[in-house]
Amino acid sequence: MYKIVTRRPLNPAVTMIEVEAPYVARKAQPGQFIILRVDENGERIPFTISDSDPVKGTVSVIFQVVGASTEKLNHVPEGGYIHDFVGPLGRPTETEGIKKVCIVGGGVGNAIAYPVAKKFHELGAEVHCVIGFKTKDIIILEEEFAAASDRLVIMTDDGSYGLHGNVTVGLEQLLQENDDYDEVITIGPMIMMKFVSLMTKKYGVKTVASMAPIMIDGTGMCGGCRVSVGGETKFACVDGPEFDGHLIDYDEAMDRSRTYFDFERKAYDDACNLFKMEVK
Repeated sequence: MYKIVTRRPLNPAVTMIEVEAPYVARKAQPGQFIILRVDENGERIPFTISDSDPVKGTVSVIFQVVGASTEKLNHVPEGGYIHDFVGPLGRPTETEGIKKVCIVGGGVGNAIAYPVAKKFHELGAEVHCVIGFKTKDIIILEEEFAAASDRLVIMTDDGSYGLHGNVTVGLEQLLQENDDYDEVITIGPMIMMKFVSLMTKKYGVKTVASMAPIMIDGTGMCGGCRVSVGGETKFACVDGPEFDGHLIDYDEAMDRSRTYFDFERKAYDDACNLFKMEVK
């Protein structure tokens, strides 16, 4: 059992939890992920590590309530316990030789983008970040990104904060002003990463995308997380989650991500009804 040491709402739908997991905390690196189960009968759900503290022995993850399991997780109180917390899994973000990087995050994907930005900042690289949200009300980690960035551009789809438009608007501005990025790293919805990669390809800038496909066991055995990269089948849990953004077949990945949508919707509705009954 793993104790939730702290929990903090970041916006009405997004929560950060800090979990007591000393063995994971000692090994965790930016870009890696964990798999947890809320209870003994729960499904295995992957979350990218948003921060870790090897001294305290804790690991932080940020999640959005989108399905039955995240709904259940959101009801575990501070001081409560979850059943499993396994990791770190996947390959860490490659940082060697990168002196100037642009990190592009979208929505809850910014929870993954932040530790990457922080790591590059700690290594002395020049870090530019473009972070995008639908509206001002759901912005997360603004102060943290500001502390880790030499240049921070905030985008909102409705123009309620920062610049008006999606992340590609802010990214193109930076690409026009900077022709010396060693790499662009993009993390967020697949459709966003697709268009970020199309833009950086036009400018000839190396791009890495962090993939979060359907994942079950985290070891490559189930094959659920397979993605096509440069015409080859890769497994996000062991070969990734980061791949060359110019080689990913995003359309195929998006089609696969919708496979269980109806099932997930029903499971979420059932979980919500259960909690409502418990409250009554």
